[in-house]
Amino acid sequence: MKGSIRDREREECKDKGTYDLEALEELLAALVEASGQGAATIVEGRRDELALRALGLTGPVIMASRRSALDLAEDAARSYREIILLTDWDRKGDEMARTIEQHLWSVGSRPDGEIRSRIKKLVRKEIKDVESLHRYMERMRYLYGH
Repeated sequence: MKGSIRDREREECKDKGTYDLEALEELLAALVEASGQGAATIVEGRRDELALRALGLTGPVIMASRRSALDLAEDAARSYREIILLTDWDRKGDEMARTIEQHLWSVGSRPDGEIRSRIKKLVRKEIKDVESLHRYMERMRYLYGH
């Protein structure tokens, strides 16, 4: 019986088809690398930033909840060559990402929404926000022995 709960939980994750640890690890590594090279990451709030810092993000993080999307886009486009959108994958986060992306495009920036989109596909049935990402990764690493 030793490890049976852990084995059952692993099988449930595999059966659901909602989790691909290697793909998620690669996405997070790409995010951390881009951040380390100066890319700004736009998140909704402070807890999102803290979760990303716990995952190893070292570069600039911009909180979208503190200002208008247009002001944020103008300042970010002026200050950063590369901008990654990483809002939550709930309805509010989707709307925020679309609005900020439109404003960034209108001021001549080319934001990266691909990382957000791919993370969303991998975890949306398990977690709904960026702030849960660090705890989720810890749990999955424990379950899968990484």
